[in-house]
Amino acid sequence: MIALTAAEIAEITNGRLAAEPGTTPGSVVTDSREATAGSLYVAKPGETADGHDFVGAAFERGAVLALVEHDVADDAGRNYPAVVVEDAVLALGALAAEAVRRIRARREAGGARLTVIGITGSAGKTTTKDLLAGILGAGGGTDGSAEGRSEGKTVAPQGSYNGEVGVPLTVFKAGYDTRYLVIEMGATGVGHIRYLADMVRPDIGVVLGVGSAHAGEFGGVENIAIAKGELVEALGAGGTAVLNLDDPRVAAMADRTAATVLGYTSLPARDGRPDRVGGECVRADGVELNTGGHPEFELLLPGGTDPYHVESRLIGAHHVGNLLAAAAAAHAAGIPGAQIAAALSAQAAASRWRMERTERADGVTIINDAYNANPESMRAALRTLADLGRGRRTWAVLGAMLELGPDSIREHMAVGTQVVRLNISRLVVVGREARSLFVSAVNEGSWGDECVFAETADEAYELLQAQLAPGDLVLFKSSNSIGLRHLGDRIAWPPQATGTAAEGSAL
Repeated sequence: MIALTAAEIAEITNGRLAAEPGTTPGSVVTDSREATAGSLYVAKPGETADGHDFVGAAFERGAVLALVEHDVADDAGRNYPAVVVEDAVLALGALAAEAVRRIRARREAGGARLTVIGITGSAGKTTTKDLLAGILGAGGGTDGSAEGRSEGKTVAPQGSYNGEVGVPLTVFKAGYDTRYLVIEMGATGVGHIRYLADMVRPDIGVVLGVGSAHAGEFGGVENIAIAKGELVEALGAGGTAVLNLDDPRVAAMADRTAATVLGYTSLPARDGRPDRVGGECVRADGVELNTGGHPEFELLLPGGTDPYHVESRLIGAHHVGNLLAAAAAAHAAGIPGAQIAAALSAQAAASRWRMERTERADGVTIINDAYNANPESMRAALRTLADLGRGRRTWAVLGAMLELGPDSIREHMAVGTQVVRLNISRLVVVGREARSLFVSAVNEGSWGDECVFAETADEAYELLQAQLAPGDLVLFKSSNSIGLRHLGDRIAWPPQATGTAAEGSAL
């Protein structure tokens, strides 16, 4: 974190300095348990707890300043050193915006650059972010400066820090030596991405897709398209908009940006999709899955260079789009093609519960893709299960896809139908929110013990423990709050396997 004095923090946030700290904060936390010596603790109100109740705990752990919405006193009646603001979350965003401004200005004054890359989309944000950070972390861009040609520090979010709190926390990890700042941007309504983009001022904006995730919150898919397009609207004429040309709603965003458009597609050149946006294109030619379910293809970059072979360690054909998006963003940042392809081929999944594969000692294979789910990612995961499961007994353990609005029942029924048509051997549906998925599978012709409904994860666990056999391949998939990722972990590492040869790898 760049140094900001308490007085500067008060000025930037239009706050009131309640009590002066003895030292300048060196880090920012929003959880009092994460406070360390020199922290600025942000006391934000939450759904179940108020951060103001933990100001004292933060100071006990070493915090030197708090960002609060009202004065907080210790047991002796003395106010803790704090800046009092109207809205702690908005104040956090203001501090992040100032941090980006200062880093950019300092680096430009020294003849260097800060490149900010924003990534949004209904699915694939975290995987693409991880891939891109891996490419950029292997070396700097070719901006003509000595610093640009050398290794540059890359800062990217931990996990899925992509909202109004997570984005600032990512920014505060950056310093004056940061060359690339990768920002994942999520939203649950129109205007959210605009707010984040105004905060970090991206140079490159990547839009992966417009799906039906959160359609209920947004009020429909068209509103999702409006919201995702806010990222490219925020780009200046000197920026680059990286657009998924295989998604018509994303391709149409070319008309909403002043930036240069760089498309990406896995479709053959004869489809003419790059012509639709009038820009250059990154392509995947000859896509195929190897025996491990990993996509391989020839990467074609603008400029007429020879193709680069990519052999990914990710699982599933649906990751081709994420690989291309990361490649396109890296190309826009000036990274050489050979470096892009080598980094893409070297990386496994960096974040948990994204097609995370575990081989149990007894020969059962677990694929835990239950970090999140929407109709598009659910269909992709099931196709991967079917592809990998040829000659094996396959299990789909599925929970609800949340926030789909009025389309929820229809979308769950479509998934149940797909499970049967893909000839998945066994279906276990967990939780009442997903019961329509179970009903549709039964109606499609899944009978007897081929399709089972479990009210709870514990019930599903007992069933799986009793019936899984060597050679079985099991997929876990649900929305995050349903929690099937934890059920997947319980099955991947059962009690009797503790300390034995159950081996997990995120692929």
